[in-house]
Amino acid sequence: MSEEYVIDVQGLVKRFANKIAVNSVDLQLKKGEVWGFLGPNGSGKTTTIRMICGLLHADEGHGTCLGLDIQKDAEQIRRQTGYMTQRFSFWSDLSIRENLEFVARLYQIKNKRQVIDDTLKKLGLFDRQKQLAGALSGGWKQRLALAAVTMHKPKLLLLDEPTAGVDPQARRDFWDEIHRLSLDGMTVLVSTHYMDEAERCDQIAYLAYGELITKGSVQQIIDQSELVTIKGVGSQVRALLSEIKNNTNIEQASYFGSALHVSGHDMTLIKQGIEQAQTKLNIHDIQWQEVSPTLEDVFIALTQRTGGDKRGHG
Repeated sequence: MSEEYVIDVQGLVKRFANKIAVNSVDLQLKKGEVWGFLGPNGSGKTTTIRMICGLLHADEGHGTCLGLDIQKDAEQIRRQTGYMTQRFSFWSDLSIRENLEFVARLYQIKNKRQVIDDTLKKLGLFDRQKQLAGALSGGWKQRLALAAVTMHKPKLLLLDEPTAGVDPQARRDFWDEIHRLSLDGMTVLVSTHYMDEAERCDQIAYLAYGELITKGSVQQIIDQSELVTIKGVGSQVRALLSEIKNNTNIEQASYFGSALHVSGHDMTLIKQGIEQAQTKLNIHDIQWQEVSPTLEDVFIALTQRTGGDKRGHG
């Protein structure tokens, strides 16, 4: 495997009770990159992350993580990796500091007091260190979890929907910290449902129903989709949504803020579909403008193109 990659895996397959959860996934992450891992619920993101860091054994496939074999060296990989799960998994009846002390003992960290002090200060937790973890808000729990999984200075950070249910300011602060860690050489793979978070990543990978659909930079993925989008604004634009969606010429239509995005691969068909809907409903005071498709437009199109979950038993 190439020393250039922190993660270099090919053909990962995982089955549960003979049902395929992940089917032949390849990923290559370079040192210091921040990757976004996107896809619908149940698409296999968590399962893939757990195979990469040695928490699940892959039924097929091979590769390395941190230069170590994912099948043979799982324990060594875990010791050099920080893994932040979807659920808050620390001790609610212990203080912030007590939680970090426990984690420091697990990792046999030297100079524990100094390392914990530095970690608390770095993540803005020092003044709250005596608070019980169970009494913290979602944003502060998130900071505690990030402190715990980075305190041993891992080379790789795996984050599984870490900002779900967290307010926008806390999400922004969290991402500032992620980019600071990446500048220090840490490689990050983060699963998320938020498009604005995906756009903060160097590269993104999109998984749907166990299959890796696409990967690359945000702009590469938008360009490769060959999707075209037209945006409509006006006082009656919302009334058009249902009729436009029912038109066979239209691949997808979604409401964004005060605008209607209509997308597909043939602008002529899109315009025909819009005109038919407007004529039928006698709505003509809409201003239409061709725009660049958003990442969300692209991912809706990709998900629709997969045609649903076809994973059978294997």
